[in-house]
Amino acid sequence: MNATTTIAELDSSAAWRRLAAALALATIGGVGLWSSVVVLPTIEAEFGVDRGGASIPYTATMVAFAFGGAMMGRLADRFGIMMPLILGSIMLGIGYVVAASAGSYWSFVVAHAVLIGGLGSSSTFGPLVADISHWFLQRRGIAIAIVASGNYLAGTIWPPILQHAIETIGWRYAFMGLGVFCMATMLPIALLLRRKAPADHGTPSTNGAHATITTMPAPPLVLQGLLMLAGVACCVAMSMPQVHMIAYCGDLGYGPARGAEMLSIMLGLGVVSRLASGLIADRIGGVGTLILGSTLQCLALLLYLPFDGLASLYVIAGLFGLSQGGIVPSYALIVRQYFPAGEAGGRIGLVLMATVIGMALGGWMSGEIFDWTGSYQAAFLNGIAWNLLNMSVALWLLLTRFRGGASSSRA
Repeated sequence: MNATTTIAELDSSAAWRRLAAALALATIGGVGLWSSVVVLPTIEAEFGVDRGGASIPYTATMVAFAFGGAMMGRLADRFGIMMPLILGSIMLGIGYVVAASAGSYWSFVVAHAVLIGGLGSSSTFGPLVADISHWFLQRRGIAIAIVASGNYLAGTIWPPILQHAIETIGWRYAFMGLGVFCMATMLPIALLLRRKAPADHGTPSTNGAHATITTMPAPPLVLQGLLMLAGVACCVAMSMPQVHMIAYCGDLGYGPARGAEMLSIMLGLGVVSRLASGLIADRIGGVGTLILGSTLQCLALLLYLPFDGLASLYVIAGLFGLSQGGIVPSYALIVRQYFPAGEAGGRIGLVLMATVIGMALGGWMSGEIFDWTGSYQAAFLNGIAWNLLNMSVALWLLLTRFRGGASSSRA
């Protein structure tokens, strides 16, 4: 493939077709993040565990998903995206069949966490985000945002389907059917992505006119660590309303159904926010988008402190969803801005791993704070403090650009 052909393929119709396939894989494979949530009450009754025990499969799956994403990203850097996708598709299929056949609680936990989360669904988030970033230049922001929306779409589509299947045929047969479906659909789609990514052409400038090469503001290890710290911090803050909204509404006397409606609104508008932020990122870049999203998220969290009326909570849930959707995809753009393209899968995987760990940590931390204080007010304040830490890293990155650390060249 010569240079002219490679340049022509960026932002081309072939790239958009690849994006459609990537979104389909992200949406199907994202079921692994939500199936443990849907089956939680059933597992509680099946294996005779309490509510905390029934929540362990979700936590274990998220942790395994986080580390698996980094591993799959490195695999994609070395062999291309098709190999981790094929592995992930097979592991999802095997994982659901093994989980469906589990004779004990802990065998179910291990099957769901390791096979479904760590080796299965993990291939359909970070690695796909990294891969699609190689195929776009002028529209890289919106392309990354679309792929990153797959796990939100999975959270919208899969729970009602899986819940209906559980009620109709039982959770074991539902899981077996899900495993067969994942393999039957994902393997053919993965083959559509067998072509290696085009040669890298830098990072688009904020006006989309040409590519820039940005000078590293710190040693690579330090910058990677700061981005991971920012990822943990933003998602500790993000997890407070996402994980505890249903319980919070129950404590206020509104009932869990109201909280579930607010969570649905939050996630639905999160998709809107993610796509809109992608368009914005193509104009102002990843750092600017991170600062914008983090600032708006912090403001939304602040609104939870003085307002706890039913109507106001619905409004704040919507505002929170609109504010936070673009934060996580912005990290992929920042990585592409500062690091070599050949390291994108591994480095993006590490940062996205940190965001997932932040969600798991924040969900647990907020629950512990509630247990200590008997109120979610301190938990909201804790989320705001972590949000400010995220904003400080983003502002540091912005200041390094104003100090003349950037240089550009024509693509």
